[in-house]
Formats: sequence, C-alpha cells, structure tokens
Amino acid sequence: MSFRHFKVPYPVDDRYSKKAAYISMEFATHQPLKIYSGGLGFLSGSHLRSAYELRQNLVGIGILWKYGYYDQARNQDQTLQVTWMEKHYSFLQDTGIKFQITVHEHPVWVKVFYLDPEIFKTAPLFLLSTDLPENDYVSQTISHRLYDANVATKVAQFILLGVGGAKLLDEIGFNPDRYHLNEAHGLSAAFYLYNKYNNDLEEVKKRLVFTTHTPEEAGNEKHDIYLCHKMSYFCGLTVDEVKKLTGNNEDMFNHSLVALRFAKLANAVSQLHGEVSREMWKKYEGICPIISITNSQNWRYWSDKQLYKFMEEGNDWAFDDRKKHLKKRTFEIVADQTGKIFDPNVFTIVWARRFAGYKRASLIATDEKQFESLLNDTKYPVQIIWAGKPYPVDYPAISEFNNLVHLSKKYSNVAVMVGYELGLSKRLKQSSDVWLNNPRVPREASGTSGMTAAMNGAVNFSTDDGWIPEFINHGHNGFVIPKADYENMVTHEQDEYDLQKLYEQLENEILPLYYDHYDTWRSIMKNSMRDVRFQFDSNRMAHEYYELLYK
Repeated sequence: MSFRHFKVPYPVDDRYSKKAAYISMEFATHQPLKIYSGGLGFLSGSHLRSAYELRQNLVGIGILWKYGYYDQARNQDQTLQVTWMEKHYSFLQDTGIKFQITVHEHPVWVKVFYLDPEIFKTAPLFLLSTDLPENDYVSQTISHRLYDANVATKVAQFILLGVGGAKLLDEIGFNPDRYHLNEAHGLSAAFYLYNKYNNDLEEVKKRLVFTTHTPEEAGNEKHDIYLCHKMSYFCGLTVDEVKKLTGNNEDMFNHSLVALRFAKLANAVSQLHGEVSREMWKKYEGICPIISITNSQNWRYWSDKQLYKFMEEGNDWAFDDRKKHLKKRTFEIVADQTGKIFDPNVFTIVWARRFAGYKRASLIATDEKQFESLLNDTKYPVQIIWAGKPYPVDYPAISEFNNLVHLSKKYSNVAVMVGYELGLSKRLKQSSDVWLNNPRVPREASGTSGMTAAMNGAVNFSTDDGWIPEFINHGHNGFVIPKADYENMVTHEQDEYDLQKLYEQLENEILPLYYDHYDTWRSIMKNSMRDVRFQFDSNRMAHEYYELLYK
C-alpha cells in the first residue's frame, strides 16, 4: 500500500472525524510487540484498541525499540537478571519511508514501520527506527533501548519521537488537527511545529494537547538546556530564544512545564490527579487549563468473557468453576517458574506492577511477625504472588525485588515471578482473589492494573489513591484503606499506618468473608466486574478524549 496521503484504513465515525496523532514513547498493543515498559504503554495500547473499536480518525506514533525495555530473567540464585534480546517482528510492514532528522547537529536517518490495524485490532501505528546501516553506530543506538539510562541518548530519543513523529506526519500527508502528547517525551514536536508555522506559537497551541501522568514535580523530566540545545532539540532556536519563548529563565529545561505552556489544553489521568496537578502547577504562569480524563483499559482485550457470561446468566456454579480454572491455569506457570504448587482453593493475593519505591511492593512483608502469622494461618490460608519489572538501573527497586525473592525461598506459599509483560499480567489477574495495590498517597496518578484485575474477577484492595476514589465502594465492590492525615505524617509513619490498616482489614474483614461467607464474596466480585466495565472501559476514555480534549 502507498503511505502518501495516508488515511486510516477503515470508515471513520462522524463523531470522531477530527484527525488526531497520538504520540507516545511506548505502546502495549499485544504481548508479541515488546515496545513497552509499564502503565504508560498499557494505557496507550488500550487507547489504540478503543480508537479502532470506535472508528476514530487517529494514528499512533511510537518508536520501534530494537531490544525492547529489557527481558527479565534470573541469575543462578533466582535474583533479577536484566537481559537484552534483539527483537524481530515479521508482522510489521516496512513502509519504505526514510527521512532525516537532526540530532547533535548531525543528520540521522529514520526508517518507518507500520502496524496494520487488523493485526491486533488497533488504530494504525507508525514506529520509527534509527537502526539502519546509513547511520553511525551511536545514531543507531537511539532506538535500541526504551528509556535508555544515558542522558544524551534519552534526549535523542525524545527528538526522534517528537521531531521524527511530526516530520513523519508531514511525509505521509496526514496533517492532524491535534497532536496529542502522551507524557512530555515527544515535546520536541512543538519546536518542529513552531518552525513549520513561521515561529507563530499560537498556531502550535491550536494543535497541541498534552496528557500529564506525573503527580509530583520531581518526577517530571528536566534536562540541562545547553545539553538539549547541543543535541538539536530546539530545531535551530538559540538558548536565549528558547528561554524567552518558554518563559523559563532557568538552565534546566522542564519538559512538562513547557508542554503545559505550549498546549491548548492538558489532562490529568484521574479526578484526584487533576486536583493534585492543578495545585502543583498553579505557581507557574501561562499554564493551559488541566482537566481530568480518568485512565481506563480496554474491556474487550482484557476481560475474561466466560466469567462475564456466567455472571450475566446468574450461573454461580459455572462462575466459581471458571475462576478456579483460571487460577489453576496460572498456577501451572507459577509451578514452572518457581517449583511451587499453589492451590486454587486457597485465597490468593497478587501484587504485580512496575517496581518503584512509592508503590511499596514489600509493604505487607515489612513486619516479619505479622507476615509470618498470615502465611502460617491454617484457618484462613493465604498464597502470595509478586511480579513486576524494576527500571534496569533503579537499584533500590531491584534490591527490593531481590529481597522478596530471598524471602520467598522460606515459604511454599510465596512466589516471585519474572517476565511481567502483557501475557503474564493477564494470567496473574485471572488467578488473583485480591489485587493488592498500596502506593503512598497521593503519589499514584492513576494506576490502571486494578481495572484489568477487576475485569478478571479479582477484588481490589488498595490505598485510596489514583483512580481508586472514583471506583471503590468499600465492602461493595472492593476494599480501601481509609485515608489518614498523610500531609502531617513523615514517610515511616504513613507506611506504618497503612501497614496496620492493611492487616486489620485483611484479617478481620477480607479473609473471614472469603472463607466463611463466600456468597457475599462472590457478590463483591460481580459488583466489581460490573462497575469496572461501566466506568473504566477505555472506549469511554477514548470518547472523552475527542469530546473534552480534541474539541
């Protein structure tokens, strides 16, 4: 097919006729295409699936990572090993498009691949690569590793995504009405557009919208403005011109702040995150309005249809049997990885997501005595599974992962899994009775793993952060740790409070309910499955992006 004068290859619904380009560093469209690390990718993957289902006039722009994020393997003692495997994808189409961008004052060739909508039922996705023989080795490595730890490489990746993405849209003649930045990684597109529209910032603002995911200032990417300039990030502008244009006199270039100044409108990813973001950025002048569009996940891709079918039929025997079957099937993977045989009749807690300090993976295990008595309780037996990928150079997170591996060796009912990607994620959600989520409030912008867990009959048990305040009705469709006055607590007090509340609810409320009143437990599962489908299917989210952000 020809990619000049590109149109989405399906009939567009009139409600979504406005052309949008969705620019993201990572996309989790399906397990075989390993170009994602975590929540941001899971979100953008679901977004593309919903854009396809709703017939939206939207294309995705990302990067084809030669080695992905990394492959999670084990050392001899079972601890985490970071490995880098070259990836090959026969299902991607070589578009034949090649063009040059400037990185570090040098021309770099960009080659473009295409994921056809019919392959994984997504909106069209274009992926950029610099891994071609015309480039020198350093330029080739720009598209090697997602979130490369080298600062200059990372800035080059931002240029590839932003400038490369905007240039590609010109090459294929798509001319979007909206350039939608999913996080600030692709912000360099704004400088490309500034050039394109004869240095008229208003023309850029008309077209640019921005989704922010980070609920704390320190988490937003900042880089030395002179390094960015040297890397050709600003498309020919001098440092003084950039400072004047962005209204920022500092030598650190704050990508999110500039995105909020250059965009017409921005959105936070939950109601609570909207409040936190408006509060966080209000001291800066010239910020665009920040609305809330709560993250969601694609029901059609994630949910277990059989569970929903039996729920709708009111067939409790088949419903329970299906959940046991799902647990059993996942426990084969647990046995294969860890040599431990888990029991589908035993209450199973799963904590699985990206390992990061504030998510507190090992919170439940911090008090050895309590943890020991929980795991040895014969009246209310428990099994616990951990999984997730730490960032490959986040050594505290890797050490937390490894400590849990060593801890798990003491118990036959504790397992730590590797290879947490889309496939294993779905299986673990299907095997979970309780999906445990305990970030430090208010540091989780949204956190979507619990949504897909609920779509597979897992009940959420969480601190009151991110999307949870919009979802959990305690004891009706999930369980939530009541908020304390966190602002006046130091970190260890917050951790101690959350830990005690977690154990109180688990031992006095959740476990007795599961073992002594299973009919009530089943009702909670069903309420959770219904509510999540109603409120947190990404079709609702993709619709809101058109209605609230693109209009």
